[in-house]
Order: sequence, then structure tokens, then C-alpha cells
Amino acid sequence: CCCLFVIFFSCRLFPCRLKKLFFDIMDFSRSLTVLMSWRPTYRSSKFRNVYGKVANREHCFEGIPITKNVHDNHFCAVNNKFLAIVTESAGGGSFVVIPVTQFGRIDPHYPKVCGHQGNVLDIKWNPFHDNIIASCSEDSSVRIWEVPDDGLRRNLTESVLELYGHSRRVGLIEWHPTTSGILFSAGYDYKILIWNLEIGEPVKMIDCHTDVILCMSFNTEGSLLATSCKDKKLRVIEPRSGKVLQEANFKNHKVNRVVFLGNMKRLLTTGVSRWNTRQIALWDQEDLSMPIIEEEIDGLSGLLFPFYDADTHMLYLAGKGDGNIRYYEITLEKPYLQYLMEFRSPAPQKGLGVMPKHGLDVGACEVFRFYKLVTLKGLIEPISMIVPRRSETYQEDIYPMTPGTEPALSADEWLSGINRGPVLMSLKEGYNRPNKLVFKAPVKEKKGGVVNGIDLLENVPPRTENEVLP
Repeated sequence: CCCLFVIFFSCRLFPCRLKKLFFDIMDFSRSLTVLMSWRPTYRSSKFRNVYGKVANREHCFEGIPITKNVHDNHFCAVNNKFLAIVTESAGGGSFVVIPVTQFGRIDPHYPKVCGHQGNVLDIKWNPFHDNIIASCSEDSSVRIWEVPDDGLRRNLTESVLELYGHSRRVGLIEWHPTTSGILFSAGYDYKILIWNLEIGEPVKMIDCHTDVILCMSFNTEGSLLATSCKDKKLRVIEPRSGKVLQEANFKNHKVNRVVFLGNMKRLLTTGVSRWNTRQIALWDQEDLSMPIIEEEIDGLSGLLFPFYDADTHMLYLAGKGDGNIRYYEITLEKPYLQYLMEFRSPAPQKGLGVMPKHGLDVGACEVFRFYKLVTLKGLIEPISMIVPRRSETYQEDIYPMTPGTEPALSADEWLSGINRGPVLMSLKEGYNRPNKLVFKAPVKEKKGGVVNGIDLLENVPPRTENEVLP
């Protein structure tokens, strides 16, 4: 009764003041309700607790003379059977190929793959054949090698194919993601050559860049190619015609690396801002006029390598020269990029290899695995990204159907204009390797001029003093 009397008396004496107090209380109540119902967006993610686990020392690879080349590449490639690392060598380039289960210290005289006359700049395993690896070099050649099932017993000097078409050193190679026998190479002559390995010759040339190509990335079905270039432009290209579909030259973001984000019709780039801070940007692949979002990372100077897992929609960012790996979850709705966590390590990384999905330990809920190159220690250190789960059963929600080990198209089918998504496989039943791919093309002689209607010597930029003359 006393309370009601006070309220009634206050209403009669101070109506305006009480009215203002009433609305203030209502606003506070509304704000409190919103605050209590709010939850951070990352809490709904099944990957919010993903953590990085470094392999024990006995499961690392030691004593490897990792190359000291300053070229911005990973110098490492890994698949279900072998680990390949570019090594420091004199008188030509070389790399070692080690069975992925052969842990421990590697013999200093361990056999190497050698045959290039210049430093090896990039190596990539064939996604459809565990024994086939491609390499490119400062000697302007691309070579295809076949490694025996039981590994190397002696130095491998004879390649299956020698591919000559670039007039300057070759810095990048990429296998087509769904087609057998198609390889892309990017040289310092500003050209991208498309090789048909069934005939051992270039069948297409992409000649739209005005400076050195820094990165190449395919969409899921391989119908689009994204490139970053030293001319500061980001391009989306139809690879068979060489037509540039989209082009970006954004002044606030200097692009270094680019990666397609699966079937999301998005691109992600890493680079530097106008204030020289490391930065990432998310783009719509059909409109590169302006990035969807930009995010500053830090003020370090090392290159940021992006790795995208289309199965989990997780993005990993690893800085060259530092030991950290940040990871995010990407969505089609705002905020688009959700920071999850950071793996920290004191040892700086020179490059990182990535195990294909069919080589992961699904029993341990491993969703990604890096092979970290630590040059100063001659060490290769596996790092597993694990989703903590109590159940020991197969976790179907984190292992959807994933691109498998069978090509969806032949080289002739893709060149004729057919597009097809990857052949998917389940990781539940384990990993089964299909029949071996056989290369029948002879070793090609070094040649210039016109090949398949392509003038390989047209508009060749001048060489730099650091390049190896053929």
C-alpha cells in the first residue's frame, strides 16, 4: 500500500519527470533483454574448438638440407605416399622424395631427384597418381617424374617428360583439379602455358599479364582460373580461351596470393594495405570492383599463405617467417569471416605442405594437416588440426563427401569445352587408389617458335641477371 501511495503521489506531483523515468526503465529493460539473448556468432560453429597438434619428435623428418632460395613458394609437396622437399644443392636443382611414414633423421646421402640445370622453384604431386610429380626450375623447363612405389634407391635423373616452352624461368605449376594429364605452368615471361601431357606439348597460352605471375588458383571444377600478378591486378580467367572475365586493381589492397573458396563463388586474397600491414580481402568472383570485406591481420612483413578447406569452410593463414597459423570459418552471410583461433609456434616456417583429405586420420578427427619446413633446423614438422570429439565413431558432419582420386575428365574432353565437378569419395570406408595413370608421351626436345599455333617467342620480356640461360 505504501508503494502504491508513493507512485500515486509522484504521478500527481512530478508527471513529466516520472514519464521520462518510465521510458528510461523501458529502454534499459529492452537493452538488457537483447544483451541476455545475444550470443557470439562463433559459438554456433562446430569448429570453434579446433586445435593444432604438433607431431612428436620421433614422427618428424630431420636432417634435410632445405633450400635457402628466397622465391615465395612452399618448396614442399605431400600426398598419401610421399613427402617431397626442395633441397639446397650446387650445380643444378634437386629435391628429395621420402616415404611419408619414414620418420626420423634422413641420411645426408639420401637419393635425390636431380636433372634440372637451375634451382627448382616449385613441385606438385599429380592429384590422380601418387607416384607422379611435376617440377619447374630456373632453367625454364618443366619436368614430370615417376617415383617407384618403394621410393628412391638411387638418384633419379631421367624424367618421364621434359617440357620446354617458356623463354624464362618457370616459377609456378598447377595440376588441373578434375582432368587427367593437364598441367598449367607460369613463367617469368609473363605467360601461362597449358600442357597436354598425353602429347607432351603446350596446347593453349594465356598471355594477358603484364608482369610476373605470383599465384594461380582454380575453382572446384577447373572452369575458372584466378591469378595474382606483380602488376597489382587480380584476374579471373576462362583458361581455355584465355579471356579475362573479371579484373581488379584495388589501390587499398596489393594482392599477393589468391584462392577460390570452393563453390561459394568467392575469392580470398592476401596482401598488404597502403600502410604496409598484412591484410586479407574477400571478393565476389563475378564482381571484382570492390572487395566484400577487408581485414587487417598484423604489421609483420612476411608473405601470408592462404589455405582453404572446402569441406569445413575453414581458412588457414600462415605467415612466411613466423610460426603462427590463424584459422577462420567462412560463411555466405555476415560477418562472412569468423576468427576461430591461432596456432602458435616459436620456430619460423619457410613453407608448408598440405596432406590431401584422403591421407588424414579420420579416427582422430583430423581435418587438416600441415608439413612445416623449418630451414634452420633442417626439420619437417607435421601439424594436425583436430576437432575434439568424445565419440570414437566416424564423424560424418565434419567429413562430407570430398574430391577423390579419380579424374572426372580426360584431357581431350576438357579441351573440347566440357566442365565437370570432381568425382567425390567418402572417407568412411578408407582410401582406395584407382588404376595407375600411364604417361606414354616421349621425352620432348627443347624447342622454340610455333607449337600448336602458339608463338612461344612472341613479346618475350628481357631476362634478369639472376636467371639461368638455357
